[in-house]
Amino acid sequence: MNLQETLQKIQPLNEEAMKISQEHWDSIAHPLHSLGKLEDMVVQIAGITGTPNVHVEKRVLIPMCADNGVVEEGVTQTGQEITALVAENFLKEKAASSIMCKSVGCDIFPIDVGVARDVNIFNRKIAYGTKNMAKEPAMTREQAIRAIEIGIEAAEMMKEKGYQIIATGEMGIGNTTTSSAIVSVLLNIPVEKMTGRGAGLSTQGLNRKIATIKKAVDLHKPDSTDAIDVLAKVGGFDIAAIAGLFLGGAALHIPVLIDGVISAAGALVAESLCPLSKDYMLATHVSKEPAGVLLLKALGKEAPLHCDMCLGEGTGALNLFPLLDTGLAVYHQMGNFGNWGMEAYQPLK
Repeated sequence: MNLQETLQKIQPLNEEAMKISQEHWDSIAHPLHSLGKLEDMVVQIAGITGTPNVHVEKRVLIPMCADNGVVEEGVTQTGQEITALVAENFLKEKAASSIMCKSVGCDIFPIDVGVARDVNIFNRKIAYGTKNMAKEPAMTREQAIRAIEIGIEAAEMMKEKGYQIIATGEMGIGNTTTSSAIVSVLLNIPVEKMTGRGAGLSTQGLNRKIATIKKAVDLHKPDSTDAIDVLAKVGGFDIAAIAGLFLGGAALHIPVLIDGVISAAGALVAESLCPLSKDYMLATHVSKEPAGVLLLKALGKEAPLHCDMCLGEGTGALNLFPLLDTGLAVYHQMGNFGNWGMEAYQPLK
């Protein structure tokens, strides 16, 4: 599907499936809503998939990998070579997220959307990194749309493979800079409030990062009412592809997990293009990065995990799976009040 076809296919959640799912929870022999967000997530997934028979055993993490030309400005602690190194380590079970994947029974499918050199992962490379947004637009509008459509294509591939849930991830040195720029523009919030130290910047480095973002925004004047324009001028291929994953998941009725700030920036782009798409997203954790709380609030999401994580790669999203597994074990296996020989709890007025 192309972008326009995808946007047209996104519909409201299935209210009937959610109603039946909630009634099932209420019939289980436990105090009403006593499993809190675990119950809410299952009901939401019922609405996403259109059935109260919720299953997420077949799961996949898709790290979108791309480099960012803005690293030329000294906004990162490491160089672009780290993007390629980690991208290839995803399939060698050496990266943090691939190790976590094994522990939670999740497959991993990294995609090269724009790594600065050729890497041995699934190749959908648009270019060898974006341009330096401090000097010129990061990409063309056509490239931004192509990157979004790579994410949509990935969602279609996962649907065909029978995956029931997708976790978003990324790898791209410099992408906390691009995500801060995107979010600052789309939410009209000062850069200083959105920008953190990324992978360990000094105070001097942080100030340089903030100044670089301001310079790029002032230079290109991205249109805050046009998310594709914002992506093209100050974004990254990885964030655009993640936005496409969220849109593709919504069109195909697959729940997609928000990871940290970079992933949430992609979610915000998707929501800007289609507000209904956010109903198909599940928040996982509150990132330690300054924009973490602000992004979830903008998306109307409450994350169940507060772990002070900011590693990226999908590591935060992966930690939601054990919670979903325990919640679904109760949902599918626990008897109702009649089986226990007791009266059901009644909602208090």
